[in-house]
Amino acid sequence: MHLRPPRHVRVAAHAELISLIVMLANLFTVHLKPISSLMGPTHGCAYLFVVIATWRLEEATTAAKFLAVVPGAGGLLALRLLDTADPGRAQPKEVIPS
Repeated sequence: MHLRPPRHVRVAAHAELISLIVMLANLFTVHLKPISSLMGPTHGCAYLFVVIATWRLEEATTAAKFLAVVPGAGGLLALRLLDTADPGRAQPKEVIPS
């Protein structure tokens, strides 16, 4: 059985990339201070959340853990690697009916 990464890691990885895109778009266009003030901490929190959550996953490989450390798209790269992980590696515990 192939296990997908938890939903909270997926949401944080997407938030990390989207916040980076918004920050860069703001920087290269109008450079509004309120957008920078909002997106900077949002990106930082999403980045830290992705890194910590990926490192805590039992099914995460070493490569996925180190990919999560890459700022910006590292979370999505780690998710992609986790999605294509060996299905035989993470087996759910067998439940014996009583």
